[in-house]
Amino acid sequence: MFSKEIDSLCSAAIKKSDMSKDSPFRYMTSAVIAGFFIVIAVILSNITAAVFYKSSPELAKFLGSILFPIAIVLIVFVGGDLFTGNNMTMAFGLYNKKVKLSSALRVWIMSYVGNFIGAFILGGLLVLSGCSSGILTDYYAAIIPSKLELDPLTLFIRGILCNYLVCLAVFIGTRMKTESGKLVVMFCIITTFVIAGFEHCIANMGIFTVAGFLLGGLPTQQVITNFVLVTLGNMVGGAILFALPIQLVTKRK
Repeated sequence: MFSKEIDSLCSAAIKKSDMSKDSPFRYMTSAVIAGFFIVIAVILSNITAAVFYKSSPELAKFLGSILFPIAIVLIVFVGGDLFTGNNMTMAFGLYNKKVKLSSALRVWIMSYVGNFIGAFILGGLLVLSGCSSGILTDYYAAIIPSKLELDPLTLFIRGILCNYLVCLAVFIGTRMKTESGKLVVMFCIITTFVIAGFEHCIANMGIFTVAGFLLGGLPTQQVITNFVLVTLGNMVGGAILFALPIQLVTKRK
């Protein structure tokens, strides 16, 4: 049913595995680039939302949601290695015995660290630039506490649902023939996860970096809890909830 797409993703898993082993600096740089692209989306989405937050919170949420998908568009069309997409890609490689578990773990860890470095650098540069600091400070002061106070099960489930949608958007990109079609569908799917309030660990890296600098720090334990549970949820959402059913319904040799 999806054999062509799975073969393509397995080939990608092999390339990622080889690159992370043979050229770790190149691979990490690719992950850093993806972290940059996520923060570009955070900047566009959050500053726009901050502008309208006081006068119309509903409009702010809507505009912020429909603008965030620029992240996945940049990664798919320009390049960069995103941890959450790798959860699906390396899972297909594992299910089809194209890569070893140690290789998948190496790709996941290196892309996660690289994404964090990219998110931290670009988020820090935004703060140092001083652009929109006033409205962003007020905006984050309003939304960050509730984000950090979510209970563990809620964070985990929101992480699962988020990466199910992210991986669906990436997977569709392997099936559609035209770039315009990919753009429309990816925008709709990524908007869904943002407007619903699901949790993306790499986006949170950028958000917490900017918010931490602007607000003078965030509660360390709550931030760590958020990262751990959302990351685990993202892994389950990409590798199990999305990739496993696709694997099971596809007849393989």
